Amino acid sequence: MTVVVGFTSSLFAAEGQPAGGNIAVVDFGKAIFGTEVAKARMKQKKGESEFATLQGKYESTVSEMKALKKEIDTQGMTWSQEQVADAQKKMEYLRADLELITRKIQGDQQALQNSIVQELRPKAGEALQELIEEEGIVLLLSSEAVVTAAPSLDVTAKLTDRLNKKTQ
Repeated sequence: MTVVVGFTSSLFAAEGQPAGGNIAVVDFGKAIFGTEVAKARMKQKKGESEFATLQGKYESTVSEMKALKKEIDTQGMTWSQEQVADAQKKMEYLRADLELITRKIQGDQQALQNSIVQELRPKAGEALQELIEEEGIVLLLSSEAVVTAAPSLDVTAKLTDRLNKKTQ
């Protein structure tokens, strides 16, 4: 595929413009999450007390784990078997807490991302169609499917700008 894209790009560069239109690459997700609306929603979520509480619990649990590990590393050799077992048990509890908090945070973030995509998808589709028509794009590739492409072929920033204008 790289050879085909490279050959096609060099062929178009030699001729100036492809006979049938342009080839472009887009990262649809990056375009949506780069909008002002998406940034505002994410900032709003971070400011919510429930999310801030979870973030605080995450950070304090990580700090506790680091402190316990440091204590085990520095004093563990002098501890009795009971003290070592208690420290290991506490570390396991902290790990379990950290995993639960992480899953909650990830779930909240995923829900937020889904709502942003649902909200912006229709306008993004319109904006992309307009961009395709204006740029004369005949082949649009997802950036995930492309191994390499010239930066000039990437229309993601143009899509983000157009979507920002549509959502004002």
